[in-house]
Amino acid sequence: MTAQTDTPGSVTAVYQVTGMSCGHCEGSVSAELSGLPGVSSVKAVASSGEVTVVSAAPLDEEAVRAAVDEAGFELVGRI
Repeated sequence: MTAQTDTPGSVTAVYQVTGMSCGHCEGSVSAELSGLPGVSSVKAVASSGEVTVVSAAPLDEEAVRAAVDEAGFELVGRI
């Protein structure tokens, strides 16, 4: 799937993350991903496992994977 562009200069990507079960989980994933360079917003939804990231440029998937791993969860991939 290709990245969707929200506004000029921003890219939205949706990832599937396993293991999130509550608001604390959502916060942990959001906090780690927010620390990546260029990320302007993150919305994690535990019930679906979807994490939406808006950034200035496309993110390196390995950097996203490392941030999700640091939060204690597993990145399945982009959806």
